[in-house]
Amino acid sequence: QEKFRKKPPSDQGSAIPSQALQWIWNYLQDAENPHVLDCGTVSSSTVGVLIKRRAKVYVADLIAPMQRGDPAFWRQEGKQTLFCVDELLRQVPAIPPASLRLICCWHLLDLVPSDHVSALVGFLLSFLAPGGIFYCLLREPNLANGKDGRWRLESLTTLGVDGDDAGAFPYPPLSNREIEKLTAGCSLKTFLTRSHRREVVVLKPEKEGK
Repeated sequence: QEKFRKKPPSDQGSAIPSQALQWIWNYLQDAENPHVLDCGTVSSSTVGVLIKRRAKVYVADLIAPMQRGDPAFWRQEGKQTLFCVDELLRQVPAIPPASLRLICCWHLLDLVPSDHVSALVGFLLSFLAPGGIFYCLLREPNLANGKDGRWRLESLTTLGVDGDDAGAFPYPPLSNREIEKLTAGCSLKTFLTRSHRREVVVLKPEKEGK
């Protein structure tokens, strides 16, 4: 595991430089038509940036339903309210297995109940091609709010966000050790920021067992 530090943006309304994205697109520089899945709300900025990069773009908004507590993804069983992870995963469009070069997960893993994160990550990783990248933001323990942020690409190497200070995160933060277990066999890079977030880059091996 590698760790890098960078300074936070002074203005949340402007483009936020991302060393993680710089690393990702440097790694993918020879990918002529990368297939990319965005797990957030459809953003014209993100789609435009990726199309300009000659990417094929899939969008599955898994984040907005979790932010608003959409009742379609919960069921009542006696006195318990249970999360229906399979219903959430049905929102992902038809994507050939092992075909994606990049998945932008944003804060999704911070919004899903902890006991369902493994199923979610395993499902998404199944779409990654060898050498593909799973990219996400994770909150640090001292970042209590930010659940309702809508993240996007401003450029290939910068981020944009709206409303990132709104809403309390509903579950305890995932540790790097937990992410390592969830993505066993993959390489993990963590880029730390002073905004109390981690940008996590999970690299699927080029060859099985590598």
